[in-house]
Amino acid sequence: RGQIRGSTLLLVGRLATMAVNFVVQVTIVRYLTRADYGAFAFALSIADLGQTVATLGLDRSISRFVAIDDEEGRTDRMFGTIFFSTFASIVVGLGVVGVVLALVAAGEVSLGDEASRTLVAVIILLAPIQALDTMLTALLSVFASPRAIFIRRFVVAPALRLGVVVALVALGADVIFLAAGYVIAGAAGLVVYIAILARVFSGRGLWQRLRPRHLEIPGRELLAFTIPLLTTDLVYIVLSTSDAILLGIFHGAEDVAAFRVVIPAAGLNQLVFSAFTLLFVPAASRLYARRDVAGIRDLYWQTATWMTVASFPLFALTFSLAEPLTVALYEPRYASSAPFLAMLSLGYYLNTALGFNGLTLRVFGDLRYIVVVNVAAAVLNLVINLALIPPFGPAGAAVGTMTTLIVHNILKQLGLRRGTDIPVLEPAAIRIYVVVAAATLVLLAFELLVHAGLLVELVLAGVVSAAVLLLNRHALLIADTFPEIARLPLVRRLFG
Repeated sequence: RGQIRGSTLLLVGRLATMAVNFVVQVTIVRYLTRADYGAFAFALSIADLGQTVATLGLDRSISRFVAIDDEEGRTDRMFGTIFFSTFASIVVGLGVVGVVLALVAAGEVSLGDEASRTLVAVIILLAPIQALDTMLTALLSVFASPRAIFIRRFVVAPALRLGVVVALVALGADVIFLAAGYVIAGAAGLVVYIAILARVFSGRGLWQRLRPRHLEIPGRELLAFTIPLLTTDLVYIVLSTSDAILLGIFHGAEDVAAFRVVIPAAGLNQLVFSAFTLLFVPAASRLYARRDVAGIRDLYWQTATWMTVASFPLFALTFSLAEPLTVALYEPRYASSAPFLAMLSLGYYLNTALGFNGLTLRVFGDLRYIVVVNVAAAVLNLVINLALIPPFGPAGAAVGTMTTLIVHNILKQLGLRRGTDIPVLEPAAIRIYVVVAAATLVLLAFELLVHAGLLVELVLAGVVSAAVLLLNRHALLIADTFPEIARLPLVRRLFG
């Protein structure tokens, strides 16, 4: 019960943070010129790449190993894990900063002008800051209460970035100010994290158990667990950074902006997916420990069908109504980005609708198949981007990302049957997918043929989404997956 209440609190925080980040992104796009936003997006992609390299995937290992060591009373090993992971992240992060600054000085990492070089040189400082931030988040998940995580991750962090954007607009500052503000906000958030952890460690009496001379560092075991999962980071790196970098190299800042501007809107299709991850992994792990494959199958398809229906309103908005939404959010100068939003939304929504195939494979320990599939997806994306971005620009990047998302998920879905005995498609889910496909085509046809305006189309999207919900209400067994929501009278009446 405590885990469910804590997960619910974090779910609310995740939803609020995504809303704030979306407002921040829209404000930045509308305030900056298209060239300045493209240069900022390019520099931020470099920083995200640096952060992913700096963490070395240890953020996924540290929470597992530290929790086990703390539970078993192996304090020296627990502190050794903390020291090894954080020290490695700091060292690699600073190395990334040094390499990027050297490349900037040589004129290798920029869009060909002094402003873009300055942007990259400033914002790359986020790489080690965000890497250490990720490590501390993992530690908080082990030792701190959900309330502490909620305050730091979902109140302090978005508030700091929102403050930077407010100052940007109020002062009439430039894009360099924005980059410096992001770095300062990241550092301030890091200080808050350290203060919270210090207080938590003191309250649990952990400082008294620290013996620096007796640290046991399980470096080999940590790396053996982490290295195979780095391929997941590889896919993320390629999908999130290669398109912006290649667009910057072959076409320039404006084409980077045309593509990157719609990514946050397309990413809204992952909102329910990211929220349900909090409850799915521990539930599936408990069933796996009991060897209850039938239970995992039920859990998998219940969550997949729920996410399909719950995510449909956002998919309808970002796919069928992509053109009026893009113009309304980002002004007519970004109208040409609407097809990119539709393609990306399709890829992300299919990722949500097919359920937690990758996480389920990880629960079953099928790391070899995960590695093969991840490498194949990364190579596929690079090949498509290199083939399509030079001649077609942002359209080629959108095709590459959409195709990679779809192929990657199909491969993971096929792996379910191979490694878990979960069927590739559950018969009960097929009806839901057919209803969703029909509703999508109705909205798309109305938009293409009528052009009634965003307000009318929003109302129609709401009506169609309600119809999708009612037609599939008997399949949505929410109480088994998200029991606290079922306490609401209206939800209980809808879902039974």
